[in-house]
Formats: sequence, structure tokens, C-alpha cells
Amino acid sequence: MLGAHVSSQGGVATAPARGGSLRATAIQLFTKTPNQWRERVLGAEQVERFRQEVVRHKLEAVVSHDSYLINLASPDPVLRARSIESFRQELERSRALGLRAVVSHPGNYMDERAAGVERNAAGYAECLRSVPGDVEVWIEGTAGSGTALGARFEELRDLRNALPDGIRTRVGFCLDTAHLHAVGYDLARIEAVWEEFDRVIGLDLLKCLHLNDSRAARGSRVDRHEWIAEGQIGPEPFRRIMRDARLAGVVKIIETPKRDDPLRHDRRMLRRLRAYARGNTRAAVGV
Repeated sequence: MLGAHVSSQGGVATAPARGGSLRATAIQLFTKTPNQWRERVLGAEQVERFRQEVVRHKLEAVVSHDSYLINLASPDPVLRARSIESFRQELERSRALGLRAVVSHPGNYMDERAAGVERNAAGYAECLRSVPGDVEVWIEGTAGSGTALGARFEELRDLRNALPDGIRTRVGFCLDTAHLHAVGYDLARIEAVWEEFDRVIGLDLLKCLHLNDSRAARGSRVDRHEWIAEGQIGPEPFRRIMRDARLAGVVKIIETPKRDDPLRHDRRMLRRLRAYARGNTRAAVGV
């Protein structure tokens, strides 16, 4: 299950074809404009067309990413209420479209970290209760800048553990290689990183990986994505990820720079990762 974050410009039903053009088996998309509060209402025809396109392009896993404006950890009651409603509607759209999960950044606590974790967990719980069904929330580990929650594995664990028992089963995790690098995890020793995640949380709860190299230094807490094997992380951790049998069932999505030609660069990055999966040790910058 390998693919890319693809555009939904022109309507969500256009996204699966973009995945198909990449020979992807998984895609991530925004179901609405991510930097606006305005919610997108999906009609029955759009939903049906989207579902048909997913089948036509043989996509095995489709997930959404929530809005950049949502902050479920905020102490501001107005912002938090607006965030809860926006996240609830994201879950509603994702359920209607038949998506597997919503990938969600934890919020910014602004005041006290423990209080922020509690507010964030309560927000997830409220929204998941109001949108029953199979759609899950995959909490994404952050780069840890400012007051962002979820940089370290322990905090991700605490956020999930703060959820009620009946809700917790619908919550897993997404890790971003660029974020792990920014926090300070040593991806040159990637097996040790997975061992730590397994000890703190459990590898069975790792549902998704965002595969991105980084322009920023390790431990900088700066989130700057770069093309795979062309940044500070380098090719070897990605080779190991693509050949690790424990991660075979984990959805893998690239969010690498689109720059001048999104289709060409996404194809290039996915071609590189497929070469790593085949064990091609010569696959490097030229692939």
C-alpha cells in the first residue's frame, strides 16, 4: 500500500485518478480546502463517483488529512468548539466516501501540556461518538515545534490512553519520517526507532507512514520536507523501511515537494521507493 498525497482540485472524485496515474495503491487527500473553515458538502452523486473511481483505479487504502486550522487542544473555547465541529464534519465526509481513516495532527496546547492532552483526547472522543462506524482516526506524530502535542512516542501514547475504552479501538497512529528526524529520533538506527515505538505504544497501532526526507537538521524541531534520499535523512532508512516485513501492512504515503511538476516528481519518488522494496541497492538520486 504505497502512494502519495494527491490533489482533490476539481472535486474529491478527481483524486483517485491522480493516484491511478502514479500506479499508487494508496492515496491521501483533503476532502475540503485545508486552510479555510468553510466546509465542503458532498452530494450523493459525488460520493458515488468517488467510490467508483477508487474501485476503478484499484486503490487499496484511501485516507484523508484533517484541516490545518483544527486545534482540539486549544484552551480558547471558541476555537476549540469550531475545531470540534470541523473535525466532526471531516469524519462525516470520510465515512460517506468510504475512507479508512482521517490522519490528524494533534493540537497546540498553548497553556499547560497535560491540560492540552486532556482537551485533545476529549475532542477526539466527542467527534468519534457522534460519527459511528468504521472510519478511524490516525494521530500523526508532529515535529514538536512550539506547543505542538505529539512529538514523542510517550505523548502519543498518553493521548490515545486518555480516550474512553469504547472509542480507543478506532484510534491508531501515523508517523512521518521528516517529523521523527526533526524531533531527534535517529533514523540511521531505524530498527531501534521501531523497537522503541513497539515498547512504548505497540507496532500493531502503527497504521500509516508519511515517507519524506528533510531539509532540516536532526533535532531541529523544524518541519521541512525534501525529496527522498536528497535531504538530511538520506536513502538508507527508506531502503530499510521498504524492506521491513513488519511494516508490510502499513500504509505508506509520500508528501514530498511537488515543485514545478507534481506528477513527474511523485512518480520519481514512488519509483525510487519501489526500487528500494525490490532490494535495488543502487537506487539513488538518479532513480
